[in-house]
Amino acid sequence: MTASLQIKKDRPNYYVVLAFKDKLTGKNKTKWVSTDVPTKGNNKRLANEKLREVLDEYENELIQVDVGKSILFTTFIKEWLENHRQSIEAVTYDTYRAIIYNQIIPFYEPKKLKLRDIMPLHIQQYINFKLETASPNTVIKHLWNLSKCFDSAIKQNLITFNAVKGIEMPKKIKYTGAKYYNEKQIHHLLEAIKGDVLENVIKMALFYGFRRSEIIGLKWNAVDLENNVLTIKHTAVQMGAKIYKSDSTKTDSSYRVMPIPEIIREIFVELKRQQETNRLLQPNDYVDEGYVFTHADGRIITPNYVTNHFKLLIRRSGLEVIRFHDLRHSSASYLLYLGFDMKSIQAWLGHGTIGTTMNIYE
Repeated sequence: MTASLQIKKDRPNYYVVLAFKDKLTGKNKTKWVSTDVPTKGNNKRLANEKLREVLDEYENELIQVDVGKSILFTTFIKEWLENHRQSIEAVTYDTYRAIIYNQIIPFYEPKKLKLRDIMPLHIQQYINFKLETASPNTVIKHLWNLSKCFDSAIKQNLITFNAVKGIEMPKKIKYTGAKYYNEKQIHHLLEAIKGDVLENVIKMALFYGFRRSEIIGLKWNAVDLENNVLTIKHTAVQMGAKIYKSDSTKTDSSYRVMPIPEIIREIFVELKRQQETNRLLQPNDYVDEGYVFTHADGRIITPNYVTNHFKLLIRRSGLEVIRFHDLRHSSASYLLYLGFDMKSIQAWLGHGTIGTTMNIYE
């Protein structure tokens, strides 16, 4: 940033003209600031002292704040998203982008609000509008993006407060619709899925209580049949038609090593045999990415296929409709079906007391 003294025609005071580069757009800009030092008289020395004060002041703070006054909020939130792209997972970025470009920007763009003009009132208007068609839980996710965006603007000294923190957050709705199958229903389900491509995927969900992304993301390099252990360290999730494969889990605690009992070992051995046969039968067309649960041609079974095909299987079976995720809650019933006693099930599921296991699943 540079500064010079200038005189405006028909104006009685000296002006400091600041020349600087906009930190957001990269464009060169100028700003005129009055020194309040009269041009008449021997005041040039005083005006130069004022120049230094103005330069220091604006160099440290005010130029950035002025940018906050001029930049549109929708422009800044786009910049914020792109600046954070390299620091987040690809699936997380696409999730944020969908919220920002499909929800937030269409609401605020017609309003032409500057970043510095956003007030809690404008956030509340967005909440009221979205609650007409979306759940409070969904709106809360939108607000999280907005709040992070404003926090970033505060750190850059573009604004002085976070407008999201000035409103009452919608009350989160706790999901109470989780269901599970009892031992009899588990038996019915296992009969209905015999020979289906999802048979072993479903058994893994029932036996271990694994998430869909963890089962689909399981690779052979994580299955140790010599020591009979498997490691959950890779996941596969889906947004639209895009599959995101990542060597990371949902949380740090999701990374874990599990034993492989004989009943599950037999499944892995048979799956490996089937894949070797399929590979020999389709030497030019077989796709080998190292995944355990695949179609006959080696292609990974996608998360959306699991969800949709599972619904079809349930409807055909005549069982009560549940989500694939609800198989996690049916683990105890499956373990009972396999002959495990309640004490063993309690330890496997990590319940603090036997009463917890019995109250939930009996």
